[in-house]
Amino acid sequence: MQLLIRSAHIVDAASSFDGQVRDILVENGLIRQIGEHLSVDAAVRVIEADNLHVSSGWVDMRVSTQDPGYEHKEDLTTVCQAATAGGFTDIAVLPNTQPVVDAKGTLGYVRRMAEGQPVSVHVIAAVTKKAIGEDFTEMLDLHHGGAVAFSDGSHPLQNPDLLLKTLQYLQPINGLLMNRPEEMLLTQFGQMHEGVQSTLLGLKGIPALAEELMVERDLRLLEYVTRVETRDSIENSAITEVPPALHFSTISTARSVELIRQAKAQGMPISCDVAAHQLVFDDSALADFDTNLKVNPPFRSTDDVAALWAGLADGTIDAIVSDHTPQDAESKNLEFDQAEFGIIGLETVFGSTITHNQNLTLAQLIDKLTVRPRHILRLPVVTIAEGQPASLTLFDPTAVWTYNRTLSKSKNSPFLGKTLTGQVVGTVHHGQFNAKS
Repeated sequence: MQLLIRSAHIVDAASSFDGQVRDILVENGLIRQIGEHLSVDAAVRVIEADNLHVSSGWVDMRVSTQDPGYEHKEDLTTVCQAATAGGFTDIAVLPNTQPVVDAKGTLGYVRRMAEGQPVSVHVIAAVTKKAIGEDFTEMLDLHHGGAVAFSDGSHPLQNPDLLLKTLQYLQPINGLLMNRPEEMLLTQFGQMHEGVQSTLLGLKGIPALAEELMVERDLRLLEYVTRVETRDSIENSAITEVPPALHFSTISTARSVELIRQAKAQGMPISCDVAAHQLVFDDSALADFDTNLKVNPPFRSTDDVAALWAGLADGTIDAIVSDHTPQDAESKNLEFDQAEFGIIGLETVFGSTITHNQNLTLAQLIDKLTVRPRHILRLPVVTIAEGQPASLTLFDPTAVWTYNRTLSKSKNSPFLGKTLTGQVVGTVHHGQFNAKS
């Protein structure tokens, strides 16, 4: 199949065509030619649009598929459709299914079901059996079975000895441990960020301390395992090119950003991400008790939101994720304290981030969706160059659109009905052009 992308602004720091407007000819899944005013015959499909931009394919590092086990909320087909509509060519999926992805059988099921989908699905396997934080899974077998990383997903690792041994166990295979930092004894029955707003609304708070303590703990444990020297003591160090051993998922507080910033300055092999919705809302948004805004980690203060944006700008935060968590109506149409946590976000990561952008350049934003996630997950490098595989995302960063419908089975999004800036045009992946429907 041949495709011609006409007059696209190339956004790819690794490409010699970065910042240029070029035509891109794709043939049989490869970029065959990049140039100006390319001539093709009438049989070639031409893709063109106003203010068309193109980058390497976007990667979402944190997606809940709910399949197997909770297919009434989402399944692998619908999650891939939503991901494509959101501009993603690759997604990393959490192990919190039923059964949990804690053995090669379930891992194999997910990988088989993902075959033929318009996105590449990368499986994050559980650290512990049933993701309950007690007994280790066979991580080496899961690694050889295709797991790209290890995490208990929505269940933060509470046992420090277990986390320590996991880091040690993964070292020989250059494996990645992903953990959402939360001290759950401090967050029991919590509904939203602990602060003035939670007091005014009469809701049990989730203190920032619960996240920050675990970031500090995990950093200390990693330091114990790796014995990393400070960056100042390493001359001509290439440590920033080494994939991280520990990844903090969905950080949300200013103190967490600062702790990770300091650890990176010391050369520790770490990375972190932030959920797109955390960049948009603060805790004042919950004044109307909208359960579609109930998430964990919760929306924090305006100072925390500003710190997250600053962390993205200076490179402390490596990636932006959707934290796509489908919940059916029965899980959300309840009193606030009874409703489940979670937002669907695959289709709105780009639009919500552009709309509420705080001084992040387009190149920086695209880096958080492409280069950095691939590096963290040990995925092959993708760049826009002749002869390279065509894994591309097409978009218009200035287009204004309304998010009226979702391809997800679940509808738990606070953005439905909202107008956003920054629209996906489609993706090119597996030799196919997938237009946003």
